[in-house]
Amino acid sequence: MCSEWSVRDVVAHLVVPLEVGIPKFALAMLACRGNFDRANVRLAREQARRPFTELIEVLRHKADSRFTPPGMGPEAPLTDLLVHGLDIRWPLGLSRDVPEERSRTVLTFLTASSVGGLVPKGALDGLRFEADDVAWASGSGPAVRGSAEALSLAVTGRTAALGHLSGDGVPTLRSRLA
Repeated sequence: MCSEWSVRDVVAHLVVPLEVGIPKFALAMLACRGNFDRANVRLAREQARRPFTELIEVLRHKADSRFTPPGMGPEAPLTDLLVHGLDIRWPLGLSRDVPEERSRTVLTFLTASSVGGLVPKGALDGLRFEADDVAWASGSGPAVRGSAEALSLAVTGRTAALGHLSGDGVPTLRSRLA
């Protein structure tokens, strides 16, 4: 995701897998010389030109979609929704009760899987992550502690959450994300 994305851009990004078929995504990949991230940004920007109310209606209408990216399970779209929901809510100071099981699933997916593009390469190496609001921990080494939301943001490279974390591992994580 681009750091300069607006709320509309984030919503448009969430709409892409619901509205853009594999053939169109493949064409975007070709146009972007095989770069998935650039193709994704290109398609999100295209979707962002739609009226905001229309984007919201797509999300509502297709909330029961069972789409999963090729080669990935249901943890991928769940993670996308929760992390991008935080991208929107965190700066606005809006809270939401996320069931603990979903928070644990997302944190486990982000820290235990090969999730290229979601977690900055090497950022988590040699650190232990511990949620203080749900029963979850992963890794070994100096600890990084915080809420499941703050950990989800930090693990995916969002530096806005770093001030909400504690533990001996925070300076290392901060330097890796800088």
